[in-house]
Amino acid sequence: VQLQASGGGLVQAGGSLRLSCAASGRAFSWFSMGWFRQAPGKEREFVAAISSSGLNTLYADSVKGRFTISRNDENTVDLQMKSLKPEDTAVYYCAAALGVHQSVVLHTSAQYSYWGQGTLVTVSS
Repeated sequence: VQLQASGGGLVQAGGSLRLSCAASGRAFSWFSMGWFRQAPGKEREFVAAISSSGLNTLYADSVKGRFTISRNDENTVDLQMKSLKPEDTAVYYCAAALGVHQSVVLHTSAQYSYWGQGTLVTVSS
């Protein structure tokens, strides 16, 4: 499966961005999806995840209430980011996993088999 992330850019603190991850190659509805991010000099960290059914979501504490993950029929998973902070600056990666129950959300990078190329989000203060 191929994942293509897009939507990154430069935004002022307090602003919003919407990231999208387009999936191709296999039946999108089978995939549990997630977003991770990696800031300069830091390890990759979990941001948000959604089950293959779309009914269950999970968020990192640092983004809860500000970010929303969703999936749609066009084989994409979106990450709506609001009230952005400078500490949200990072390269954001989408990831996909197969073979998990439709209700399961995954929050560790080792659980995902497929990764997109990343999109840079820069939040200025």
